[in-house]
Amino acid sequence: MSASVIEPWLQPTLAHALQARVAATPSLPAYREFAGKGQPWKQYSWQEAGAAVTGFRGAMQHSGVRHGDRVGIWLPNSVNAMCVDQAALQIGAISVPVHTTDNPASIAYIFDDAEVSLLVLSSLNQWERLRATSYAMDALHTVVVADLQDQVAPVPGQPRVVPLVQWLQAGSSLAMGAAPALPAAQDVAAIVYTSGTTGKPKGVMLTHANVVTDVSAFVERLQPNAQDRFLSFLPLSHTFERTVGYYLAVACGACTSYARSAALLMQDMQTEKPTMLVCVPRIYERAHAKVLEKVQEGGEAERTAFEAAVQWGWANFCARQGITDVHKHDASLINAPKPAAHAAIAQQIASLFGGSIRMAITGGAAIAHSTAKVFLALDVPLLQGYGMTETSPVISVVTLQSNDPSTVGEPLPCVQVRIGAQRELQVRGPIVMKGYWKRPQESAAALTEDGWLRTGDQAELVKGRIRLMGRLKEIIVTSTGEKLSPADLELSWLADPLIEQIMVLGDHRPYVSAIAVLNAENWDMLAAANGWDASNPDTLRQPVVVQTILQRLHALSTDFPSYAQPRALLLTTEPWSVENQLLTPTMKVKRKQILERYSVEVDGMYSGRRSI
Repeated sequence: MSASVIEPWLQPTLAHALQARVAATPSLPAYREFAGKGQPWKQYSWQEAGAAVTGFRGAMQHSGVRHGDRVGIWLPNSVNAMCVDQAALQIGAISVPVHTTDNPASIAYIFDDAEVSLLVLSSLNQWERLRATSYAMDALHTVVVADLQDQVAPVPGQPRVVPLVQWLQAGSSLAMGAAPALPAAQDVAAIVYTSGTTGKPKGVMLTHANVVTDVSAFVERLQPNAQDRFLSFLPLSHTFERTVGYYLAVACGACTSYARSAALLMQDMQTEKPTMLVCVPRIYERAHAKVLEKVQEGGEAERTAFEAAVQWGWANFCARQGITDVHKHDASLINAPKPAAHAAIAQQIASLFGGSIRMAITGGAAIAHSTAKVFLALDVPLLQGYGMTETSPVISVVTLQSNDPSTVGEPLPCVQVRIGAQRELQVRGPIVMKGYWKRPQESAAALTEDGWLRTGDQAELVKGRIRLMGRLKEIIVTSTGEKLSPADLELSWLADPLIEQIMVLGDHRPYVSAIAVLNAENWDMLAAANGWDASNPDTLRQPVVVQTILQRLHALSTDFPSYAQPRALLLTTEPWSVENQLLTPTMKVKRKQILERYSVEVDGMYSGRRSI
């Protein structure tokens, strides 16, 4: 590995690392972003990126941001978002990023809880939505608005609101002056909020050392290089994207292109042709669905050719990887002549991602075996990793040479793992968080008595690799990688007298939904008030009814993140009971049995969503 790859990560902090990267490869491309319709993408060298960060750093200093202060970031993935984050790191301030699509109440709670003093966001409308919530955000003194042109008249008792351009101009003299002292390795670099058992997001404190160690180990494991190209589209508030899609590119000197949106992702792949793709399973599953749809539209000959290519590719992939104990494959196909259609089909699959992918990394949630099988069989280098926000986040990842998709790979060299009580996977090492922000009791509870982090996941170790087996708690992980506690949501929705019983769905699904049993008396009253026929079961399937009740549920859960809000709803008036075996004798919901009972309806709900 070249010195330019690892030298930035010989530095003690993220701030030192960026400076080392700029010094090592100043003229190489660092970032690209869409400049507007009909215009070429704008490109920044590492030297230009470093200069931009310095400008943001000066503006922060001028605004009074100091070491340890919290800086809120509500921006889409962009050079501006990178500059705000890196400028905060250079000062020793702490970044507090949020999902751009989260609801204002959840975002305001995060900024209030983190005691953010400076906030950078995209639009004045975002700020107005925050102000309309019940959170005071008393520590906030400056709001910087990226697309604002004119100064906003000051409001007594409110933070000053300033356009980004004016804010940068005001700090230009400080940007040219002496830089402040860089942070120490054990200083907190970011507070990343994740859903907790209370229903309110918890702030995970990640130090510079946490993240630098994780990224350095990842570089050692997969060896990306300065010729690689990343495409960034997962939110920069997601630790998977922050570490693997953002800081990793700084480590290896690769260029990062910022995708315009999820809807335009496939188009951006064709333009930017990434070699490194960092995705949650949902993206790969969508691509897989497109492939299958196209195959089904073809004739019988096309379907037969596709199946033969997959079976041959899968058998030979398993043979190359030495996989014999889990995955079924036709051993007679090993070293048999390659089907004539395999190369052409593999090329078509590769072209979906731009045609240049060296490593397609997936994490945040488990990927469906059927998806992994097709891609690996058709030469897409799909690599599955595992981690959690509390571990910066990567704990383990497979490699091109050691890729058993039934596992999430060997732990990184800096990570120790063990199997504890109830087969819980437990972790120890320098990547483990400093703790939860302002939650000492929950920080302590996250660790065993002898200092190992509880993951909440059941696992086994097979030939040194981690094989996940399930979760100790009923935690839902969507196919986009978001985690939430269904019990917290269900409790909030049971406050509505219309809801007799409810169960949240969404595990390995693209979004959250719910099955709700309505209180018969209150349902009759609601139906009568709206002119609906309560006696007709089909009424519960009418879009206007579903939308009305969805809106009621949303109103009760505004403090939860937007990804926790139900986007589909299945309604019934049949109670769950011990007698019909949908409740335990202690009156707890039997989730598995309810899913089985409504499996057809649930599948239909996700294929034809009843949503608002």
